[in-house]
Amino acid sequence: MESTVVRVTTGTQEVVHDITAECERFAGAAGGDGLLHVFVPHATAGIAIIELGSGSDDDLLAALGDLLPADDRWRHRHGARGHGRSHVMPALVPPYATLPVVDGRLALGTWQSVALVDLNVDNPDRQVRLSFLRG
Repeated sequence: MESTVVRVTTGTQEVVHDITAECERFAGAAGGDGLLHVFVPHATAGIAIIELGSGSDDDLLAALGDLLPADDRWRHRHGARGHGRSHVMPALVPPYATLPVVDGRLALGTWQSVALVDLNVDNPDRQVRLSFLRG
């Protein structure tokens, strides 16, 4: 298995950050057929396979805002207001995804992208582990 870590700075706002290019580069360099596993080793971030740039990323953040409001209801309290919701989010947007790779290319659908979802405005520095398992 081949593996690497990609560092991502998400900033101080909730974000759906496109990491498709990094995934494609790694899969292409690994070459051949197999599986690309994408994992974010953080308790407050997730990986989504979603259409980006058409408003779906904003819709995802709005839906998460409706489901997980940034208010004082959360028992997990430290950092920014509503921080506890960031710890619940990975149950809805898991911290991993596994993608097929065919001939060194991600086998994504036409409009699919790989995105890091981060609601935690207190920690802008993220790592994403990419692991390639040859078929």
